Amino acid sequence: MAARGGAGTMGRMRSPRFLAPTALAAMAALAGCASTSPTPVVAAPAAQPAPAPRVVPPSPAPVPAPAAAAAPAPQRVAAPAPPPAHAQSPSQPQDAAGFQAWVQGFSREALDAGISAATVQATLGRARWLPQVVQLDRAQPEFTRTPWAYLDSAVSPQRVAQGREQYRAHAAALDAAAARYGVPASVITAIWGMESNYGRNFGSFSAIDALATLAYDGRRREWARGELMAALRIVDQGEIAASALIGSWAGAMGHTQFLPSVFLAHAVDADGDGRRDIWASVPDVAASTANFLSHSGWQRGQPWGAEVRLPAGFDYARTELTVRQSSAAWAAEGVHGMGDAPLPPLEGASILTPAGARGPAVLVGPNFRALLRYNNSVNYALAVALLARQIDGNAGLQAPWPRDIKPLTRAEITTLQEALNARGLDAGSADGVLGPATRAGVRRLQQSLGLPADGFATRELLQQVAP
Repeated sequence: MAARGGAGTMGRMRSPRFLAPTALAAMAALAGCASTSPTPVVAAPAAQPAPAPRVVPPSPAPVPAPAAAAAPAPQRVAAPAPPPAHAQSPSQPQDAAGFQAWVQGFSREALDAGISAATVQATLGRARWLPQVVQLDRAQPEFTRTPWAYLDSAVSPQRVAQGREQYRAHAAALDAAAARYGVPASVITAIWGMESNYGRNFGSFSAIDALATLAYDGRRREWARGELMAALRIVDQGEIAASALIGSWAGAMGHTQFLPSVFLAHAVDADGDGRRDIWASVPDVAASTANFLSHSGWQRGQPWGAEVRLPAGFDYARTELTVRQSSAAWAAEGVHGMGDAPLPPLEGASILTPAGARGPAVLVGPNFRALLRYNNSVNYALAVALLARQIDGNAGLQAPWPRDIKPLTRAEITTLQEALNARGLDAGSADGVLGPATRAGVRRLQQSLGLPADGFATRELLQQVAP
């Protein structure tokens, strides 16, 4: 998540004390490296631009776990050090003063909600205003990122190799989580790699400071207030000391970047020490991540999907997650696996073409949608799926990407949206974000021009409507 906003944004490099010895030689080349992911679980209901902290809808009743086999000695890593001080800008004393007044008011709310006075003093009593968090929350990237550029970084050969190494080093914990919750160990490992580069970099911000700053002056204040109260409960329950509650600028924490509310709902004490430790216990990290996916709809024994080959004349307007039918129905329309392999048996399957008609196509099912619950980005979910596949020793996508296509800037996307709306093609708000409404508007334009209606915006299309 190097330099990306959202709940999974990484801070400074962390010590690799828990890594397998053979990984240490690569660390010099990794200085400054962080995982790649468009937004963090665990980022807020997305007010654009994404990185919105992930919010989990009400979960179904948990399935009773099978009896655990006798476990080896718990695999633990060193607890994180207190975060470095993030400097306050001397030009913002008024904001800092207002922040302190706000903290006093929220402290009273926390006491009324049952948080102990000792916890309030240890957390809010020391809370700091972080202007850098406000700046990160409001940052607007100039360019969109193509799917292939994102995946090149997220599923790099180095990350695949490190994932295999981490799986070998922590196989007992990962396999135990997989057996208990039905989520493959490679998928858990892939999320670990995406969220914190296998624990090398999971943030340097105090979660209390970051969430208090966002609750006072962020884009999603009500969401941040809820997450801040959840963070106070974590400390009040004795899960971790307030000084060690660190993570990203958006409040996501630990090796797989849980938001505080997700921690309270889904974190697991797998090593039996009486604490749910997603900062220093690999068994707890693995089980917590798998538990979240299990409650998000992951179906044991099913694949996430497969790369497919589409027939001539295929209607690309149907390549949306909202269009679902069985694999058998897609096969009846001429959709085949690569090399004419049969399609995996999936109900409610969708076909996606992240780069439009010129790029790869994938058939995805319920488990892909479970990955979207972790981070509501098709690119992110596809990266996790492909990274897991390659950690297992399989190949990535076979079809080539259209690498000659250059990404649009946010200004160009805004111009395209305005032009589509002016033509009555309804691209939604002209906000510079390529969301479902804009894709639908682009499809309507493509249909009017006799082009494949894949919804993929390009400079050529922009020139058609705004020469």
